[in-house]
Amino acid sequence: MQKETLPTIIQGGMGIGVSSVELARTISIHGYLGVVSGTAVATTLVRRLQVTKGRKKIVEAIKAFPFKTIANKVLETYKPTVKNLDRRLKFKPLEMPTLNQSEMLTELIVLANFVEVYLAKKGHQGIIGINLLEKIQLPTLASIYGAMLADVDYLLMGAGIPKYIPSVLNAFSKNQIASMPIKINGDHDAYMHTFDPKAFAKGEQLPKLRKPKFLAIIASTTLALHLYKNEETRPDGFIVEAPIAGGHNAPPRGKLTTNDYGEPIYGLKDEVDLERLSQLGLPFWLAGGYGHFEAYQHALSKGAVGIQVGTAFAFSKESGMKKSLKERIIESLKMGVAKVKTDLLASPTGFPFKVVELSGTTGEEKTYKARKRICDIGYLREPYRKENGDIGYRCPSEPKLLILKRVVN
Repeated sequence: MQKETLPTIIQGGMGIGVSSVELARTISIHGYLGVVSGTAVATTLVRRLQVTKGRKKIVEAIKAFPFKTIANKVLETYKPTVKNLDRRLKFKPLEMPTLNQSEMLTELIVLANFVEVYLAKKGHQGIIGINLLEKIQLPTLASIYGAMLADVDYLLMGAGIPKYIPSVLNAFSKNQIASMPIKINGDHDAYMHTFDPKAFAKGEQLPKLRKPKFLAIIASTTLALHLYKNEETRPDGFIVEAPIAGGHNAPPRGKLTTNDYGEPIYGLKDEVDLERLSQLGLPFWLAGGYGHFEAYQHALSKGAVGIQVGTAFAFSKESGMKKSLKERIIESLKMGVAKVKTDLLASPTGFPFKVVELSGTTGEEKTYKARKRICDIGYLREPYRKENGDIGYRCPSEPKLLILKRVVN
């Protein structure tokens, strides 16, 4: 990649729908890298299709999907039943991702990622990326293929060691079968998950695909070196996230210690050696507290191409976060009555996660404890090997007694 062509600002890939199509488009139109989130978009797609408001543009995107049989099947299956999302609704249930999920769910995952990227790229010549979590493995291959069908420019991935992504992108760019390991708790060897574009197309013509650039989100020099040393795992660049970054954070290296609020304490071992990183010759961006001009200049002085900004964009009018919630958080922070905490238990991924302790939300401990635990979406379920040899799934959001029962059994 030529440094002159690289975006100096990357919009963070935040949560389910927070990195909305509108936000990514706006950032891209202004000459930077707009990013949509690919997390659980199959669920949001089918729900949006069941709501009249805003459905037209989604239908338009689905009709642009290169495999018409799949597009028509989805439109026939999910029809509008209500006018808007202003009240609690009962949507058609969607099965949870598994190693042997239905053909329909795989098609929905591919289609949903296509729709997000297609809508974000529509009507301008800017660049668009998609953000995925390495921790959420089951939908990864279908998600990547769907984004590539919409000609995504960048793929961003963190929350783990995304060493298989370059080979996946290379295979899909040639319409070849791609594979990646899925961790099975209780097994020494991982399960090799595959996706075959030809089988997915069912006889329809396969479009030519362009290989997107891959940016690995890292928090340690060790991980950067590990990914760089092998051509098959080497990314096109790095996003270096400091512990102060919003959303998920890498856990501290070494023995875990916490402060009086129960937050993890980071030390010198958690600082990325930017001079050594620069020597690799790959572009990198700095994230976590860099959302102002002085920090941006500091990043450039350290050899970075630019910065990644999440929180500031999350509170913009274009983000998918509910307007009233954005306003409450901003006002609470101004008044000094809300605290942002790095919580070790808030995220079911197991990674530390930034939480705003806002009254009346699950960021507040008493509200969280009063909420009924339920696993109804299932993207963070982890497969495990039962004693009888079958595969089961543990969900960190399900009732604690059920979790314990699965562990024991």
